[in-house]
Amino acid sequence: MRFGPLPVADAEGAVLAHSLKAGTLRYPKGRRLSAADLADLAAAGVTEVVAVRLDPDDVGEDAAAARIARAVAGAGLALTPATTGRVNVMAETGGLLLVDAARLNRLNQVDEAVTVATAAAFSPLAPGAMAATIKIIPFAVPDGLAARVEQAARGDVPALRLAPWRGVRAGLVQTRLPGLKTVTLDKTVAVTEARLAQVGGTLVAERRLAHDAAAVAGALAELSSLNLDLLLVIGASAITDRRDVLPMGIVQAGGEVLHFGMPVDPGNLMLLGRLRNVPVLGLPGCARSPRINGFDWILQRVAAGLEVTPADIMGMGVGGLLTDIPSRPMPRHRAIPTPGPQAAPAVAAEFPVTTLVLAAGSARRMGANKLLADYAGQPLVRHAVTAALAANPSRVTVVLGHQAAEVRAALRGLDVRFIEAVDHAQGLSASLKAGLGGVAGGTGVLVCLGDMPRVTADTHRRLLACFTAAAGRAIVVPVAEGRRGNPVLWPADLVPAMAGITGDQGARSLLAAHADRVVDVPSDGGVLLDVDTPDALVALRTLEPVA
Repeated sequence: MRFGPLPVADAEGAVLAHSLKAGTLRYPKGRRLSAADLADLAAAGVTEVVAVRLDPDDVGEDAAAARIARAVAGAGLALTPATTGRVNVMAETGGLLLVDAARLNRLNQVDEAVTVATAAAFSPLAPGAMAATIKIIPFAVPDGLAARVEQAARGDVPALRLAPWRGVRAGLVQTRLPGLKTVTLDKTVAVTEARLAQVGGTLVAERRLAHDAAAVAGALAELSSLNLDLLLVIGASAITDRRDVLPMGIVQAGGEVLHFGMPVDPGNLMLLGRLRNVPVLGLPGCARSPRINGFDWILQRVAAGLEVTPADIMGMGVGGLLTDIPSRPMPRHRAIPTPGPQAAPAVAAEFPVTTLVLAAGSARRMGANKLLADYAGQPLVRHAVTAALAANPSRVTVVLGHQAAEVRAALRGLDVRFIEAVDHAQGLSASLKAGLGGVAGGTGVLVCLGDMPRVTADTHRRLLACFTAAAGRAIVVPVAEGRRGNPVLWPADLVPAMAGITGDQGARSLLAAHADRVVDVPSDGGVLLDVDTPDALVALRTLEPVA
C-alpha cells in the first residue's frame, strides 16, 4: 500500500485518505476516485489529492475486517456488514459473553494494523448488544498479514462466543429470626425475581422457615423434588463459617459445600454448594439489594449453563471491588442518607406512595391522541393505569388535559382520582406540577407516563418494595439494558423541587443533583418503551400485551 499526495491527473482508482471539499464537491474519506471524479476535481481547481494506492497483494480494509471477524466470532454472535474498515459483533440473543483473553491479546499483538476490542469477559449482553468491534487501522493490509491474524485467532473453540440464557428455574429458602421483618423477606423475593428475570430465569418457589440447619435441610429436600436448576438460600444471619446454619443445612440435606467466600466486595460471604447435581448458592446479605454484587457474577454463569468451580470464584478478585463501578454507581455507605439534624422527619412505617399517571399531553407528533389509540382491544392509557392500580390500589391519580373527557371515559370503571391540568399545553412540567399539587400526604410519588403500556404491575411492585426497604428516602429508578427508564419513584421531600421544574420536561433533571439517593432496580424492556410516534404505535401493536 502506498500513501501520499498524488496529482489529480494520476489518481484514478486511488482511495481518498481524507475527506475533501472543493466548491460544491463533497467527497468522503475512503472514496475510490473515478475518472468522472477527477474531471470534477480538476474543474474545481484541485490539482493534488492525498490518497492511497493498493498493492496487488493488499486486502482492502472492509474485506480484511470481515475476514478477521469471521475468524474470531462464534456461536450466538452476528456480524454487521463491514464499513470503513470496521465490523461490529452483536449478540443474537441474551446471554453471557465468553472471551479467550489470551488468544485475543496474541491477535492484537500481531500487527498494529489490526485491532479487536471486546466487552469484558463474562459480560451479560441483551439481544442486539455489541460484543466486540474489529477495526482495520489503514486502508488495506497485506494478504499475508490477514492470514497471520486469522491463524492467531484459531483455537478449539472461537475466541468469542455467547452462552445464551438457559431459562433457569430457581427455588429460594429464607430463614427467620426474631426482629426480621416480613417486608424484608418480601423485598428479597422481589429483588430475586428481578435478578432472575434479567438472566432469563424464574423463581418457581420460596420457603420461609426458622434459622435452623434441620429446617434448612428439610426445605432444600422439598425444593429438590420440583426439578429445579438452582437452589438459593439466604439467612436471617449472614454465613460466617462452613459450620454455620446454612452450610450445615446443605450438608444435612445430602449436599456438599464446595467453596465459602469470594474475593468480590460486596459479596465476600458467598457460598457455593451442590445438592444432587444442582448448584446451591448461600447468599450474602447484599443479595437482598438490587445493586450488583458477587451473587450476580455467579448467577449469570449458572444461568448461561456454565459450571462454576472454586477456582472460578477465586479468580474473580481482579475487578472484584464493585463499590464504585458504573453499574453500582454509589458507595454503600451513601446509598441511603443517614438522618441528621437537617434530615426530613421520619416517615410512617407503611411508607404510603401516590402513583401519578401523566395523561394530559396533546401528542402533536402523533396527529391524534395516542392515549386513546387501540392496543390489544383497549385504549393505550388504560393498560398503563391498570398496571399502576394492580400494584398500588386506591392510590392512583391520573392527570388529564388534552381531550380530558375522552381520556376519562377510556378509564371508566377504574378506581382512580382525576386532576385536570388546565395549562397542559405548556409542556410535561405543567402536567407534573398539576398532579403534584393534588397529592396530599404520603411519603413518595411514583410518576408514570400514560403512553407506556408495557410497564407491568410487577415493575411497579418492585419499585414500591425497594422504596419501602430504603425507608422512603431513595429515588427508585427501573433499569433495563443498561438504561434508566420510567416510572420513577420520588421521595416526598423532593416534591417542592419537582414542582419548580418548567418547560416540556419531567423531573429526571433532578437525578444528577441527587445522585447519592438514586437506587436502580433491574427491570424489563417495558420501562424503556413509550409510544411517541406513529411508527412506535405500529411496532407496539406487533407485541403481545403484558400481564
